[in-house]
Amino acid sequence: MRKFFQIALLLCCGLWLQAASAAPVLVLQLAGAIGPASADFVTRGIARADKEGAQLLVLQMDTPGGLDTSMRDIIKAILASPVPVASFVAPSGARAASAGTYILYASHIAAMAPGTNLGAATPVQIGLGGEPEQPKKASGKGADKAAPDAAGKQAPAADEQGAMARKQMHDAAAYIRGLAQLRGRNAEWGERAVREAVSLSADEALAQNVIELTATDVPALLAALDGRRLRTVSGEHVLHTQGVTIVRIEPDWKTSLLAVITDPGIALLLLMAGVYGLFFEFASPGFVLPGVVGAICLLLGMFALHLLPVNYAGLALILLGLSFMVAEVFLTSFGVLAVGGMIAFAFGALMLVDTDLPGYGVPLGLVAAVSVFSAGFIFMVASLALKARRRPVLSGQEALLGSIGEALSDLPGGGQGWGRVQGEQWEIRSAVPLRRGQRLRVVARDGLVLSVVAADDVNSRRQGE
Repeated sequence: MRKFFQIALLLCCGLWLQAASAAPVLVLQLAGAIGPASADFVTRGIARADKEGAQLLVLQMDTPGGLDTSMRDIIKAILASPVPVASFVAPSGARAASAGTYILYASHIAAMAPGTNLGAATPVQIGLGGEPEQPKKASGKGADKAAPDAAGKQAPAADEQGAMARKQMHDAAAYIRGLAQLRGRNAEWGERAVREAVSLSADEALAQNVIELTATDVPALLAALDGRRLRTVSGEHVLHTQGVTIVRIEPDWKTSLLAVITDPGIALLLLMAGVYGLFFEFASPGFVLPGVVGAICLLLGMFALHLLPVNYAGLALILLGLSFMVAEVFLTSFGVLAVGGMIAFAFGALMLVDTDLPGYGVPLGLVAAVSVFSAGFIFMVASLALKARRRPVLSGQEALLGSIGEALSDLPGGGQGWGRVQGEQWEIRSAVPLRRGQRLRVVARDGLVLSVVAADDVNSRRQGE
């Protein structure tokens, strides 16, 4: 019995030492819509797993889908990863819809928790996550023909839209079929998920060879993967995940910043703040702060728009609207430019992001609020500029003309002497005699000599005016 306990103790110590010496497993959570911040987070997470010598990276997903460009960046990083990647749809109640289905198919291991689902991978415009618009068929006689326009010609808009939808559909179907063939998964169902937007539960996905296994949580998943052989671009790997150290990767400041600025509404506000800051700085040079803040906001906004699927016609309308509203300050159009600028800006903001994905459009309320704020800001600046133009000049030669002063010495007619004007001593010249202490009015300036007249002389006052 004593030897039995010794052997058992040695075995336990050996297993503990093996687990302690095994390479760690990194867990990265991918939640919410997939966008540029998500793609950067996953790409850097894979690079970190390789750098730290991790034996496995678990990508825990709960996503409704996302942008096609970001999804493809993630898939490229997974396919080129020297570290095996296991996509795990968890916890219970999570989903891997649309872009998440493609990522699941691309991973070395596909797993789901009970009560989760995946599928509905039909492409929508630039993004993924819903059904594309199909060309509408006419009802009645001649339904298979395109309706002629007023000139009797066939209208090509519906055909072009249908052709674009078919291209997107075929491309997405071929893409997921290639991923399925690469990983030995059910290619037929993957193509149905694209063409018919079908979905599967965890048990159904396991039964149809869409995933390899189901697990309740990450420790259960690692226990099930222990001893499994996987092949990556760096060769074959044997997993030793029983009781292994789990390291969770949390989003850092860069991921958080990208997640904030790549929100279409925030990107639009940054763009507006940049334009207004620079406009205020150019209109009133010397403040510096509005120019600095405006330049930073404008660069951040342009960087965010560079990462998003931008409709350049919408961006052009926004810039045109801003130009019209700024021009209203300098041109007298009785509000025509301002109203036209508001309309152009509103349409441009609504068209700015070229995708139908939820969460990646500019809210209508934000567009209305920014349009009204823009008009109010422009009118405020215009009124301030108008008041500044009507304000009397307080310095320079113009301010001296008409000023009231005092003679400091007696002046003969046509002679010169000294006087005090605006608290300063000036050499003065008068065509009429002036007594010391007499009030005088400046009518002209020649260098450092002021021409003056008596301030109490009605005729001279008129001359000064």
